[in-house]
Amino acid sequence: MTDLLSLHKFFILSHLKEGDICADFTMGNGHDTAFLSNTVGENGKVYAFDIQEKALISTKETLEKENCPNNCILIHDSHHNAKNYISEKIKAGMFNLGYMPGSGNKALTTKRETTLPAVKNAIEMLDNNGILLIAVYPGHEEGYLEGLELEEYFKTVSRFEMSISKFQIVNSPTSPYFFIIEKK
Repeated sequence: MTDLLSLHKFFILSHLKEGDICADFTMGNGHDTAFLSNTVGENGKVYAFDIQEKALISTKETLEKENCPNNCILIHDSHHNAKNYISEKIKAGMFNLGYMPGSGNKALTTKRETTLPAVKNAIEMLDNNGILLIAVYPGHEEGYLEGLELEEYFKTVSRFEMSISKFQIVNSPTSPYFFIIEKK
């Protein structure tokens, strides 16, 4: 069976290197933040966002446990406000939509009204040859609707500026899938 997390890392690693600047737009438990931190190393920088205080606490613990370099800026704010914190171009960004794994609160999810503006902002912040990965979880109503809204928006983006792909397991419609956005 295809492992989506391994594919995420494969695509990110084809664009991101030591010393780059990147963002985890939905830090959750901090696993993507730690991966990005270790990838860009001491000379790189990772901005990470979440609206839940428990996400910041969990991410700090994950970063310590994985011996990550001191290169992360953890921000207690919504991903749609990222432009208020990031002034540089980013080489990579990750969105892991839905609810925080292990939180027990499946009602607290990313929402269309902030996700689409966050993705649009991330695209504007993306450096040449940069990449965004957006994991979508259509197994709950808001996740399903987020995915539809993103896909409709992506259809309007010029293919001469961005290459936007979708990776989905066809015979499992409620399984997670992801979009890959690569700036030309």
